[in-house]
This record gives sequence, C-alpha cells and structure tokens, in this order.
Amino acid sequence: MRWRRGPSLRGLALALALSTATLQGAAAQQAEAADSAAPATLVADSLFITPDRQLIAEGNVEAYQGDVRLSARRITYDRASGTLSIDGPIRIEEDGEITILADAAQMDAGLQNGLLSGARLVLDQQVQMASLQMARVGGRYTQLYKTAVTSCHVCADGRPPLWQIRARKVIHDQVEQQVYFEDAQFRILDVPVLYLPAFRLPDPTLDRARGFLVPSVRTTSQLGTGVRLPYFIPIGDSRDLTLAPYVSSSTRTLDFRYRQAFRNGRLTLEGAYTRDDLMPGESRGYLFGIGQFDLPQDFQLRFDIETVSDNAYPSDYGLPDVDRLRTEIALNRVRRDSAFQFDLIKFKSLRDEDESTLPLFASDAFYERRFFPSAIGGEARLSFILHGHQRESDLDQVGRDLARATADLSWQRSWFTAAGLRADWRLGVATDLFEIFQDSLYPDEIVRVTPRTALTLSYPMARTLPSGVTHYLEPMLQVGWSDVHGEEPPNDESTFVEFDRGNLLAMSRFPAVDRREDGPTLVYGLNWSRTAPTGWQAWATVGQIFRKTADADFSPTSGLSGTSSDILLAGQLKSDFGLSVTGRSLLDGDLTLSKAELRADYLSERLNVSSTYLWLGTDPVIGRDDALSELWFDGDYRINRAWSAGADLRYDLTDARATRAGIGFVYRNECVTVDLSVSRRYTSSSSVEPSTDFGFSVSLNGFAIDGGNEQYRRSCS
Repeated sequence: MRWRRGPSLRGLALALALSTATLQGAAAQQAEAADSAAPATLVADSLFITPDRQLIAEGNVEAYQGDVRLSARRITYDRASGTLSIDGPIRIEEDGEITILADAAQMDAGLQNGLLSGARLVLDQQVQMASLQMARVGGRYTQLYKTAVTSCHVCADGRPPLWQIRARKVIHDQVEQQVYFEDAQFRILDVPVLYLPAFRLPDPTLDRARGFLVPSVRTTSQLGTGVRLPYFIPIGDSRDLTLAPYVSSSTRTLDFRYRQAFRNGRLTLEGAYTRDDLMPGESRGYLFGIGQFDLPQDFQLRFDIETVSDNAYPSDYGLPDVDRLRTEIALNRVRRDSAFQFDLIKFKSLRDEDESTLPLFASDAFYERRFFPSAIGGEARLSFILHGHQRESDLDQVGRDLARATADLSWQRSWFTAAGLRADWRLGVATDLFEIFQDSLYPDEIVRVTPRTALTLSYPMARTLPSGVTHYLEPMLQVGWSDVHGEEPPNDESTFVEFDRGNLLAMSRFPAVDRREDGPTLVYGLNWSRTAPTGWQAWATVGQIFRKTADADFSPTSGLSGTSSDILLAGQLKSDFGLSVTGRSLLDGDLTLSKAELRADYLSERLNVSSTYLWLGTDPVIGRDDALSELWFDGDYRINRAWSAGADLRYDLTDARATRAGIGFVYRNECVTVDLSVSRRYTSSSSVEPSTDFGFSVSLNGFAIDGGNEQYRRSCS
C-alpha cells in the first residue's frame, strides 16, 4: 500500500528520501531546500510502530525523491536516536550514475554517516567496487575496506575477471569525483602483476580529470622501441594541456597538445620537441595548429599552422604523409548576396627540390556581390580578385614573382518552355592586370580583357514505372565563345588541369584565371540516373568539347588538348546491400584510355572496404615521363564480438612494388581494449629512409575510457 500522510510516516519518508539525495555529496541545508521543491514518497507492503517508538516498514520498501531511489526489504527508524537499520538486499540509485548495493546497513537519518556490510558501489554502470564493509563519512566520502575494483563483467561461477585492482582501502570522493587506493595490487586473471602503495583514478562520471591517459608502445626500425605516456592537465572549464613524453633508445621527445574554447571560437595547438640519434646534436620538432573565431559583422577568422624542423620529421615520427605543408590565415564573410575572403598562405615543400624557385608565399583577396536587375531579369554578379605570389630566389626567370588584379562582371538567366526545354544564357567580361617581376621573358605589366558568352540547352525528362523505378534523362548542348585580348602572362597557377563532370559546361576549365579559354566551343553531354525503391541507384554522364583552335596550355593527359577533347565518361552504381562503385575515365580519339579512376566501397555490419585504382598516361609537359598505375586499399573486418582487424595498402603496379602497407588487430570488451598494428613505408629519398613501425597499446575501459555497449560484454557461458 502507499502512504502519503500522517506525521510519523511523513517524518520517515522525508528522512529516507531526503537523506538518499546526499549520495551526491549535497549539504544538509541543500537537502532541506530540495524538500520544499520535490515531494517525498514512501511505499511499503506494511508499516507499524512498536511500543518503544520504532517505526518499521517491511516488504518491498521503496523511498523516492527526485532522481534518488532507495529500496530494501526492511527499514527500522528509531526516532529517539535518529538512526536507521536497513535490512537488505539494499539498493540506492542516484540518477543512473551511482548505485550502492548492500546486505545490511546502520546509518544516521540523513545517510551522512554509517556502515554498510557486504556492500558494492557501482559508478556510471561501468566500474564496480565490492567490499566487505563500506562506510559513509560526512555525506561526501565513501570508504570501502578489503575491496576488489574492476570494470569487467563478473561471472557468478567464481571465475576471476580479466583484470581487477585489489586494495586494502578505497575512498571515493563524490565531490571531487576521484577514487583513491591504498595498498593496491593490479591483477590479471587474479595473478598479481603490479603493487602500488597509493594512487588515484578519476571516477567514470568525471569528464575531464587530471592524470595519465592510455600509454602506448611504438617500435620503428629507425627509433627502436619506445613508450609514450600522455598526461592530461585540465585548466579550468575551457582549456586543457596534454603532455606526452616519448622515450626510446634513440629519441627523447616531448609531445604536447593545447586546446581552448572561447565564447566565439576555438584553438588547438599540438607539436613536439625532439632530440634523437638520427640528427645528433640538433633540435627537431613540429608545430600544428588550427583556430576559428567568429567576429562582429558576420566575419570569421581562421588560421592553420603547419611547420616542421626538417623534411624527414613527419615520416620519422608518424605524422600525416603529405608532400607540402600549408600555413594559412584567412578572414571571410558570407551573406545572402555577398561574399568576401582574404588569405595569406605560406607553403613548405617536403620533397627533395629547390624551394627557392617555388612560389611558397601567396596572398588572395576575393569579393563578390550579386544583383537582380528588374529591367532584364536574371542574376548579375560583380567580383574583384587580388592575387600575388613570391619566390625566395632573386634570379631571373626562376625567381619570378607575380601580382594580379581581376574585375569580372557576369549575368545569367534561365528560361523554360511549355514543352520542358530549358535554356541558360550567360554573359560576362573580365579584365586582368598582371605585374611581373624578375622575368626578362615577359613585360613588367600585362593587361588582358576577355568577353565571353554561352548558351546552354537541356531537356530534362523523368519517367516513373509502375514498379516505382524512376529514370531521369537529360541531353545537353552548349555553344560558347570567348575572346582574349592582350598578351599571355606566365603560367604559375594553372599547370595542372582536370577535365571532369564538374567543369564540363564551364566557360573556362583552367583552375585559376591566369589562363582563360579563347575562341568558340561546342559541348554536348548526357546525364542519366535510375533510382529504385529497393535502394538501388545509378547515374552516368558522358560529354565532349570541340574547339575551333587547340589550346597549347592544356597538357596531353588533361583530356582537353587538341580541337576535340577526350570523351568524358563518369558513373556510379549503388546497391541495396552496401556496395558502391564509382568510376570516371577519358577516352582519346582512338577510344583508348588516357586517364581512368575506379573506386569501390562496401559497407556492412562486419566488413568495411574501400579500394581505388588509378591509371594516368605519360605527360612530359607536367613532368610525368612514365605512366602511373596505382592501387589503394583500406579495410576493416569485425571477426567476432571482441576482435576486429584492419589493413591498408598502396601498391605501385607500374614498378610492381608496394609503397605503403599496414595491418592491425583490435581486441575490445567492456573492460579492456588492446590495439596492435604494424606498418611499412617503402619509399625513400635523400632525406627519408624506408621504415617499419610497430604500435601497441592497452586501455583499461571504465575509468577514463567508455566501456562501450552490450555487444562487447564478456560471456560467462
């Protein structure tokens, strides 16, 4: 039955329900304040008062207030002494984060102090602490004696958990959310492997705790075997610092990471300082950083820092495998009818090449505004572009620097006929001013004016079959014209050109405006797609460009050289069982491949595979004297509930050798994660040697790492 009224019963209900709220470490005054805000409720099968003034509740006793719940078989409340005698099984829950289980308890009316026998404390449903005796002190500390602590699933048949910590005394501070151990042993399958007189761990409810993170072991052919031990330092609620010494027989490295959240942005800096045997007597390291801040008037400030001490450092210490580093600071603002961006960029090459002759410093400013003229309809855009790049060399030609200013005015409008024909008309004129320095082959100043226009006709058609399958077909035809007036500037920005479905109908297919297409063009294309209710999808695009005169700035493998371009073929097929195949290729006049790329992805509950095949023909114009044929593979496979495996491969089919390969295994259950990997980089240069990298780490889940979900639970069968 349920009791809600009566002075004696109300006193017991409040004593139980309000006192359980102190499990979170609240003060007595705070509990009294909660009394007036949330009603207390006591439920029991029977209730009576003895002649010596003891109030006894028996049978499925439960007390509630807010998110606190206490349940027991029997509760005896001595009003004279203000003590509670609780017979178990006892269960006290606080908002799903703290659970106390016990056989019996003797406590004061506020559960601030007392003893619990046969007790178990469960934190965040992950870490459990089983003890012979538990004491509550001051409503803040929970002391456990002769305690076994683990986050592993404990089987009822008596088998030991995978790992556990046995301690003479454990103290849980609910306010600081810390767990202190005294005279502790770390055991694996009940075998002692480490003795610790005293140490501290954060409890699972603490998101950001000072202390050591998961260590890892890394072995490389150049640095030997080393240990990396990260230490996390929170600095208030919005900042933190992670220091990670990495020590081996050949290196002494200190990694760091600093993060800070601001009211209007965020900042992350990471880097390392190194002294090793690879470059004796020299200091090495790197610094990477990213930041983004919201400024007044809808502006955004963004920066990206990438710098290393030497070209070999990224490969020696496992940093991202890139050819060039990019340090950039940018200011931008995007609104409905306007866009602005300013960039300052510094590049650093990691290749074995003369950096002084490369344009390593660049700056760009861009502003565009669009209008909707009512007199002629459509949309008009006015844009201004400023660009400059600089080389370190002062030599003639190889040290050339350049500055460019561009003003562009364009207009476009679309029409639809009653029969479904769509017409898009574009007009525009651009003026480019080039200032050229340190190159005697070109004048100091070049002015270029380029008017252009294009008319595109398309006829989109759709059909839905009775089965629900939808077909879409869109033939396209474009007639374009542009006329470049002025001398030709040097080509520093448009050296690599790609022809794909994204620029099939573009008025200029060069990546930058230092080059513009000249003369009349004719483009045809066809888009097709098929969508089925079962999940199958497919699309394809075919197209080709014809010109009156060939453009020498298009290299042979760009697909755009000559008076007729290569035939563009692109398509994708998606199945309803996780398979996706995407391909694109260029067919020359003899219908032979000049460039091809094929990517396949498969995703299922247990297998995730991605692979890419790339073939590029020879092109001496861009420095590719031999054909390139490569294969990339990356996959993960979940072997069972606990084990998973992964592999990656980059293979040069032309030279019949791998350039990079790796394999890894991960074991994970609710209380431990073991990660083992090995990778090999085969490429070499004057500053980089081939190397093999072994990685190993063990994480104890539950304290600083989430224990995962039920699929990783250990089986007791």
